[in-house]
Amino acid sequence: MTPTISDADFIELWKKHKSAAKIAQIVGIGERAIHKKRVAVQNRNGVLLQSPDLKSPYHGGEILDINPIKKSHARIEIEVKNGVVIVGSDAHYLPGQITTAHRAFVKFCSDLKPRVVVLNGDIFDGGTISRWPRIGWDNKPTVKQELDWCVARVDEIEKACGNARKIWSLGNHDARFETKLAASSPEFQGVKGFALKDHFPSWMPCWSVFINNELVIKHRLANGVHATYNNTLKSGKSICTGHLHAQQITRFSDYNGTRYGVDAGMMSEPYSEAFSDYTEDNPVSWRSGFAVFTFIDGKLMPPEVVEVIGEGIVWFRGQRISV
Repeated sequence: MTPTISDADFIELWKKHKSAAKIAQIVGIGERAIHKKRVAVQNRNGVLLQSPDLKSPYHGGEILDINPIKKSHARIEIEVKNGVVIVGSDAHYLPGQITTAHRAFVKFCSDLKPRVVVLNGDIFDGGTISRWPRIGWDNKPTVKQELDWCVARVDEIEKACGNARKIWSLGNHDARFETKLAASSPEFQGVKGFALKDHFPSWMPCWSVFINNELVIKHRLANGVHATYNNTLKSGKSICTGHLHAQQITRFSDYNGTRYGVDAGMMSEPYSEAFSDYTEDNPVSWRSGFAVFTFIDGKLMPPEVVEVIGEGIVWFRGQRISV
C-alpha cells in the first residue's frame, strides 16, 4: 500500500528539509512522486514550495512571478508579473474524440511555458444527467465513460504545462456532476469521489479568476451576440469567458483606457455529436480554439486567440501551425 501524507504535513516537511530526496526517504515513496505531490500541494493551497538549488528544474523558476494573493471558494486572485496565461473553455470532452483544439492546447502549454493554465468551464459535459429530457433515442456516454475520458485528456494537459498554476473555473455543465448527486444522494456529502474536484486533484476549482485585478476569467456572464462588449462594460475589467463558443475579442475604451472582452471559443468542435441533437444540426456561429494572454511588467498586453482553421491546423500570430 502506498503511504499517504496530508497537505499540511507535506508543507511542514518541505519547509524543514526543502529536498524531495530527503522527504522521499522519510515518507517511503519515490522522489518523482514527491515532486508530483509538491506541485499538487502548491496548486491546492496557494503556496510556493521552492528548492534552494538554483540549478534544479524544481527550483520554482517557472512560477516565481506568480503570487496567489487570495483564495476562496468562489474566487482565486493571482499576480503575474511576466509571462503567459492560457485559457481553454468548453471542451465538452466526448469519449473517443480528441479534437484539433485539444491537441493544440497541449502543444501550446508545452511550447509557451505558461505561468497559469485555466480550464474555463464545461470540460465535463454530463449529457445523461442534464435537466433537459432525452431527445428521441439518443445514445449519450455514461458519466463514468465521460469522466474517464476527461481525466485522460486533462492529464495530457497537466503533463504539458509543468509547474504552471492549474485552475478550473467551473461551468454550468461541470456543475451537473455535483448537482445531480446532491439532489439524489445528499447523505454522501464529503465522501471522496462525490465532488468533481476529487477526480482532478491538481486543479484548483473556483467560479472566477482575477489576475493582477485587471483580467477576470470566468465561464459565463452576459449572453447574446454582444456578450463580449457587455461583459467588459458591466465588469469594468478585461474579461475572458466561454459558454457561448463564439471566440471573439472586443475592445472597449473609456477615460480609464482600453480593456478587452474575450470569448475563448470552444475546445470541442462546433458540429460535435455532443451538440448535434439539441441544435438540430442548425448552423452555429461557434469556433474552436482558445485564448492566450501575455503580461509584461504586470500589464496585460492585447489578448490573442488560437483558432482552428482545419483538421489538425490552427492559426496563431500569422502562422499556420500543424498539431
